[in-house]
Formats: sequence, C-alpha cells, structure tokens
Amino acid sequence: MASPKPILIGALLVVTVAFTWRWMVLARRARRTERALSPLHAAIGFGTNFLDTLGIGSFATTTTLYRLWRLVSDQQIPGTLNVGHALPTVVQALVYTTIVDVDFRTLVLLILAAVGGSWIGAAIVSSLPRRAIQRGMGLALMAAAGLMVMTALNRFPGGGDATALAGGRLVLACGINFALGALMTLGIGLYAPCMIMVSLLGMNPTVAFPIMMGSCAFLMPVAGVTFIARERYDLKAALGLAIGGMPAVLLAAYIVRSLPLTYVRWLVVVVVIYAATMLLRSSQAEERPPAADAAVSG
Repeated sequence: MASPKPILIGALLVVTVAFTWRWMVLARRARRTERALSPLHAAIGFGTNFLDTLGIGSFATTTTLYRLWRLVSDQQIPGTLNVGHALPTVVQALVYTTIVDVDFRTLVLLILAAVGGSWIGAAIVSSLPRRAIQRGMGLALMAAAGLMVMTALNRFPGGGDATALAGGRLVLACGINFALGALMTLGIGLYAPCMIMVSLLGMNPTVAFPIMMGSCAFLMPVAGVTFIARERYDLKAALGLAIGGMPAVLLAAYIVRSLPLTYVRWLVVVVVIYAATMLLRSSQAEERPPAADAAVSG
C-alpha cells in the first residue's frame, strides 16, 4: 500500500502557496513604502532558523534578539514570529516529515488540532493590548528557558516504542496540541512541549519530529494570515526571518547536521531569562503611570 504522506505534503504545499500569495497581496496593500530588506533581519532569520533546525528553537531566540536590540515593538513580536518563521518551518517539515515513520491518522489529527488552536489563538493575541502581550511573552520566555534547561540536562522523559495513539490517549494528545497551537501565537514554541507530550504518552520520541514540525508548518501560515490582515506584525523583520531562514534550514539539515551545542544552549538560557525579566518589568511599568498620575492629581 502506498504511503499517504504525499497527500499531506501536497496539502502543505497548497497551504504554503496560499499563505505566500495572501501575504504578498496584503503586504503590498498595507505597506507599500516598506520594501527594503534589512541585512540584520536576514541575519537574525538565518541564525535563529539554523539553531532551530539543530534543536535550539527559534521563537525564544528571535524574541530575545528583538528585545535586546529594540528592532520590533513588543505588540508586533508574536505576529512577526508566526509570519516570518512560517516558510522556514515548512522547509523543515518537508525535510523531516518523510523520513520518520508515524501513524498517518495520529499525525493528521494532531496537526488539525494544532491548526484549530492557532486559528483561535491568533484572533485573540492580535487584539491584545501591549501590556498583556508583554506579560504573556515574558511568561512564555520563562517557560522556554525552563524547557531549555531540561534539554541541556537530558531531563526529558524517555518515551516508549509506539508510533500511533488511539482512544483516550489520542483525544488527550489532540487537546494538548490544540492548546500548544494556541500558545504558539503568543510566542511559545511548540517543539519542546510536544516532545514531552509524545514521550509521556508512550510514543517513540522520534515521532515527535514529524508531529511538531508538521503542526507548526500548517498552523503558522493559518495564524500568520490573521496577523497580516490586522497589521500586527513587522513586515521588514518577517521578510528577514523568511529569506534568511530558508537557506539556513537546508544548510543545517543537509550539510552541518549536528554541532556540539552544550555551551550555546546555556548561553541562550541566560539571555532568554534576561529578556523575559525585561518584558515582565516593562509590563509592570505600563501599569504604573495611570496610578502615579492619579496620585499626583489627588
């Protein structure tokens, strides 16, 4: 029996083409003057997606760089991440989904759950005020730092041998992936939580790769269209992530493949915790001026 994976790949290509076309149309209408591509943004796209392909992650590192260098306003970071990293993530999915064996029904249902979560999450996050986004991203970065520490210390659960889920476990996994898809729109990466979920449910940890990459490859274009339509993203930064990120994925996947990343992981943990602290402090500062003004007027 022929593998049904070509159907999934074909659907992913259709979604990707539709997303790219829609992005170009809406961007041309809304931001005709913002055409120049920044080399710095492309470099960030290259570096973060290179490390993402090797297992470091891209959302936390990109958010940290944007915050440290003040390149993108806080309220536009979630949209920029989902729009800009979408195409490099599609490339990752096309590279890795075909080489790992996983039950097709399990894979499709988990992807659909993540897409549903992202569709709802994008509608909510794209309407949130600046302070709520700052607080959400700060907490997201703290969670990401914790997962990075677990990765560096090899504390993830070992998992089992299953390549499929059924019954209550499948329903539970779909519910979790739905929540993870929604949280992706706030800047919480799906990879590490998905790896933990798959292992705790007794599946072989290797099947997490097509599940998490497939989920992100489908959900990010869906969420990205909402952010684009509401202009809650930075066009120049997103283009840099996409254009710099796609060749980085191919370089890491086919040429570099692996690097000793222990020290890089710990450095990223420190920097991410710093950025998270600054975001949480900024969200608190946004609350103070009204109270201070009231005190003065009283």
